This record gives sequence, structure tokens and C-alpha cells, in this order.
Amino acid sequence: MWVAPIDESGAPAGTPEPVSETDIDGSLGRWSPDGTRLAYAAQSLDDEAHGGELRIRELATGHEVVVCVAPAPIAELEWSPDGARLAFVARDPDPHVYGAFGVARKDKDTPARSITTFFTRLDGEGWVYDRPTRVFVVDASVGATAQVLTPGPFQAANPAWSPDATAIAFASARHETWDRDLAVDLFTVRADASAEPVQVTRTGGSFQHPAFAFDGASLLALLDPDPRSAPNHVRLVRVDLVGGEVTELAGELDRNKASFPGTQTPVPQPDSGVLFTYEDSGAVHVGRVGPDGGTDVLVGGSRWVGGIDRRADIVAFTAADDTHTADVFTVALSTRIEQRITDHAEKLRAEGCDPAPMQRFVALSADGTEVECWALRPEGNGPFPTLLNVHGGPFTQYGYKLFDEFQIQIGAGFAVVLCNPRGSSGYSQAWGRAIRWPGCQVDPGSGWGGVDYDDVMACADAAVAQLDWIDADRMGVLGGSYGGYMTSWVIGHTDRFKAACSERSVNNLLTEEHNSDIASAFEDTIGTSYLDDVAAYTSRSPIAFVREMRTPLLILHSENDLRCPINQAEELFVSLRLLGRTPEFWRFPGECHELSRSGAPAHRVQRAEILVDFFGRHLRQP
Repeated sequence: MWVAPIDESGAPAGTPEPVSETDIDGSLGRWSPDGTRLAYAAQSLDDEAHGGELRIRELATGHEVVVCVAPAPIAELEWSPDGARLAFVARDPDPHVYGAFGVARKDKDTPARSITTFFTRLDGEGWVYDRPTRVFVVDASVGATAQVLTPGPFQAANPAWSPDATAIAFASARHETWDRDLAVDLFTVRADASAEPVQVTRTGGSFQHPAFAFDGASLLALLDPDPRSAPNHVRLVRVDLVGGEVTELAGELDRNKASFPGTQTPVPQPDSGVLFTYEDSGAVHVGRVGPDGGTDVLVGGSRWVGGIDRRADIVAFTAADDTHTADVFTVALSTRIEQRITDHAEKLRAEGCDPAPMQRFVALSADGTEVECWALRPEGNGPFPTLLNVHGGPFTQYGYKLFDEFQIQIGAGFAVVLCNPRGSSGYSQAWGRAIRWPGCQVDPGSGWGGVDYDDVMACADAAVAQLDWIDADRMGVLGGSYGGYMTSWVIGHTDRFKAACSERSVNNLLTEEHNSDIASAFEDTIGTSYLDDVAAYTSRSPIAFVREMRTPLLILHSENDLRCPINQAEELFVSLRLLGRTPEFWRFPGECHELSRSGAPAHRVQRAEILVDFFGRHLRQP
């Protein structure tokens, strides 16, 4: 973790310097209200399985103290407005795994678990139903004892302090039917734990990321209004503390206000305005709701904004684009003058490694719909063997941020093509819901493998037609998660690609609905349970078209993947082998669904090498 000094105008005022130690994963840096202390979560890189430390550093002296040790790694952290206390979120240790003195039991010595609800596990976390995340509060002093504010067997997250530092708001599902309706409410609780949490919202939607308005009379939050009718645009709302009345803000902006990853909590303004982020055509922007309710763009452009924060007239934010990793910027609210504070890509350029920029183009789908696409060109003379990438989700978006996957492919001599087909976020709600199943009572669409398939194929066609450096005869297709689904679906419906890689894929929607950590959630998009309509699941599963799959195929999957369990890969591999085909199957032990993003470095390197080698063998020669 680093600190970059700025002056009162938001301009750089010195050289960024590291704060945390090299053997410590320092994160969640939070300035004290007076700006003299920095609180952060510290996790030993050699002991990731156990608790994390909450540390405070005095900036003037460099003196640092450990305030307390949390029972598990700290996930969220916030100062009280008076600077006296901190709220944080941490998960309970696993009562089945850790026995006396915190020693992990062997599997055969671990007690059986009683399962009564859906969503008992979480990819990358394991069992979570009996070790909820809790909100803690602790005095900002050495050796303080953290106090639990959210008792009971309920997950709690997103703590936000009231302006007078007497209460904390948080998001939690604390009603009996939470695992069926997926509703999440907002609560407040006394910061001294002298009373039980009080529910603010009326159970129905899924609320998250609350923040107290400056007057303390309402909460700003993000809301999915109907979590059992996915996907929906997440909306920016104001919730009255008394009565729970909900008012939508920036409703005229038909865009999703929760980007993945890294959903940003709304930032209240003293004039009753709000700063928020929203997805827009491959970018993430900062919008501002003014005191009159009008909305304008504070930070726009072809880039991807991450975190935002405000102090007085200065808004600090992080932003990446297609040739820069995330950097720190500031913008003055009064003048709208923007300043760059860091440039992490400078080292890459100094070493002669210039990331390839994205070139935008538009494809016309089968029904005449325009689909936003991009391409990246490698060095040298074309035409180049080309990789068509399909993103996961499907309610996510490709866009203007430096993506290591694309740069690896470019560096290996492949052209890269990508798009945001229907079903992606970043566009209208109708665009995102266009691939709900035809049988849905509300907003029926084509289902997966419908107009999204048309859009992906149109992207490939348009790339060949518009870019003379794309080799139409040497194209491969690849993707992960839903992108893996689409890859498997594509090769079951066309032989135009010379090779394909289906990674952490959904290949059988019926077994996915049984085995995933989000089992029962696919009904939200399909519109019916498999108990009532098995064909709705099986007819849209790539495995149903396995006999048509003749494209050379690479299958990559993590053995600890809970989102798309390993049986999804096994079903595809076994079926193809029974048909006499020769798929290549690589299994990664100890990794979850997030292998490509946060897996062990050695596994991420090996995965990249496998991909480059596979497509090299199949696409290098005309």
C-alpha cells in the first residue's frame, strides 16, 4: 500500500511512498477524519488462512500500532466521523475446521454439517452459512477489544457511520425466507451495541452499500429492485430512516450503477448531492446528482473508474484505460480541473513494453442490432491469427481498462477481438435482459445462445470485413464462465473456428443448478424451475450439442471452483472422448473460479502458457 501526497488543489506534491511492509498484504487504507492517521488491514502473505490485523500509522512520525487482530481477514473498514473508533467486517472462523487452539482438523476429523438453506458455500470462501460476516467496532487505540454489532447467524456487510458517530448502518438479510427471495435490507445499530439492530427498509429488494446523507436523516444506497428477476440495473436510491420510503436518484440514466468488480458506495455531498459510478458502453464513469436532483458527468471518457472519495472540494478516484493500469487522479468539484497523481504504466513503457490500444468498431447482428466491438493489433505485418474473446457474466462488460489476458495474446502474436453482446451490462436495461429465457413472464428474451450468439458471430464477421489485418481462416474462440458457456455453444453450432478454449464453463445448466454455490439462482433468468420444465435447462445447454463439436478444444477448470463446479468440465470431456474426439483437459488443484484473476502466480503463468501453446499449435499455420 502506498501514499501519494497532493496539495490543496489536488495536484501532486511529492513522490508516492510505500506504507505497508513487503511481506504484508496491506489493503483498505482509510484516512482518519483529521488526515493525520492511516488505518489499514494487514494480512501476512505467509498465513492467509488466519486472522488479519487492523493497523494505524501516524503519518508525521511513521509510528505504527496494531489496534486489534480480527478473527479472519478484514474485508471492509471505516473510521468514525470523530476519529475515535473504527468499524470493520470480518467472517467468523470455521467452527468445523478449526479445533482447539485454532489448529485445523483433517477432513476425516471434521464434524458433519447440517444444511437447511441454499447458498451455504461461496466460491473462494468455502462454507459460509455457519460463519457469517459480521460488523465489528473497535476503539482506535492499541490493544483495543473489538465488539460485535451484528449478532446472530446472519451475513452483514457495508458498514457506514452516522454523522454524529453514534450509529452504524449496514446491509443484511435477517428474515427467514432470505435464501428464496434474495432480499437484503438495510439496518442501523447503536455503535455501542446497546440495542438490537433496527430494520430501515421494507423487505423486497436487495439493498447494498449504504452511506448516511450529511443531514443524518436518510441513507444513500444501491438497490436491485427485484433480485429474483435477473438481471436488473442496480439503482441509486435515497432511503428515509423513518418509514423507509425509497426515492430513486438519477433514474433517467438507464445504466447499471454497480460495476463488476468493485461496486462503489455512493459518496454524499454537503449540498445534499451524491457522487456515484455507473457503467456506460465499456467505460465506468462518475456521475453527480446535484441538489436540484439533476444529473451530470463528473468523470467521463474512455476509461474505467474504480474507487472514489471526497474531501472538501477535491474528489480522488482511481481510473484505468486500455493502455494503463489503475492510477490515482483528483478532480476539483469547483473547477472540474483533473490531475493525474500516479502513472504505473510508466515503468512498462520505460522497459519497452507498450500495451496495445483498443480499436473500436461496430458490428451489425442478424436482426440489424448494432453491437459494440473492439480489436487489438499485435506488432508486425498481418494478417494475424485471431482470438475472439467472450466475457463472463453474462451481465458484465468488456471495456476500457488494461486487461492482461489481451496483452498476453497480443504479445504472442495473436490479434484480439471482443464485444459486448446482448446480455452485457453497460447499456440499457433492455439490452441486459435481452437473453432472459423465452418462457419468462416478465421481459422474455431469446435465452442464452440466442441473440447473444448472433452478436458474437457478428463481431467475428465484422472484424474480418473491416480490419484487413484479421485472418478469417485462422480464428479461435475462447472465454470463461458464461464466456466458456458461449465458447462451448459456438463450437456446437458452427465449425468456422480452428480452435477453442472453454474455461470454467457452464456446459450443463441442469447439473449447474444442482451443484453451484448459487444453486437455485438460474431460475431467475430461465423463469421456471427445472422441476417444472427440464427442457428449459437441457435444450439451452451446450452439452446437448456435443455430437456437433468437432473443433479442437482446450478445457481449463479449477478443482475447487464452486461457481461452475469441476463436473461441468468433466461432463464435456467425457462426452467428447466417448465420441472419439481428442479434447485437451487441464485441471488446476487448489484454485477456485477466480484462477485467472487471483490464482496462485505459478498457476496463472502455467495457464497463460497452456493457452498460448494450444492456440499456437492450431492457428499459426494457414
